[in-house]
Amino acid sequence: MPTILHVNASPRYANSDSLRLARHFIDSVQAAGAQSFDLETLDLFSDGALPVFGRTAAAAKMAVFSGQEQTPEQVAAWESARAVFDQFAAADAYVFNIPMWNAGVPYVLKQWIDIITQPGWSFGFDPEKGYRGLLEGKQALAIHTSGVYAPGVPAAFGSDFSSTFFADWLNFVGIEDAIHVRFAPTVLNGDVDGTRKVAEAELTDAAVGFAGQLSAAGALQLVND
Repeated sequence: MPTILHVNASPRYANSDSLRLARHFIDSVQAAGAQSFDLETLDLFSDGALPVFGRTAAAAKMAVFSGQEQTPEQVAAWESARAVFDQFAAADAYVFNIPMWNAGVPYVLKQWIDIITQPGWSFGFDPEKGYRGLLEGKQALAIHTSGVYAPGVPAAFGSDFSSTFFADWLNFVGIEDAIHVRFAPTVLNGDVDGTRKVAEAELTDAAVGFAGQLSAAGALQLVND
């Protein structure tokens, strides 16, 4: 059965616009006729959702690359990081809801990305050809929200290093089939409900193709089984 991994990068839960839109999209995928799928949700702000990737984990990483033996502490840190990556790699499709924080992504999303973006895991490198993403054949949908910034606003109203960074990262790890939907602004907006309805309609439309590819992935799994 195909799996959707929903990565929630907002700590606001019931008050989160991006999370509500993500749930709208997931419901729309189901309504669009996707065969049964498993939904796994990763709430990045939940306590213990991510391991610390600090001095010990960094030393473990360098030990792997240099062929040195890891200490027991390093082994544990590296295995914890690998478990986060394995959850990511096991999914067939992804839904991300990403509020903009200070023109960029929330720090826990960056932490998650830094944990799973390891050579030999999510990307490879060739001295002549450069980087190559290893997570091919997957699809993703990302919802980007912001309170003040919106495309086309004057520079005094902010910049967007969030959606551009995230789109580049998806491509870097090999997820080229990606849809990005924006709901903005949510503060300086005289018609928030109207803007939300536009985003919901865009997500409903996107769900049709997303569901079709998910069903195809499920059918392929049945054949391989």
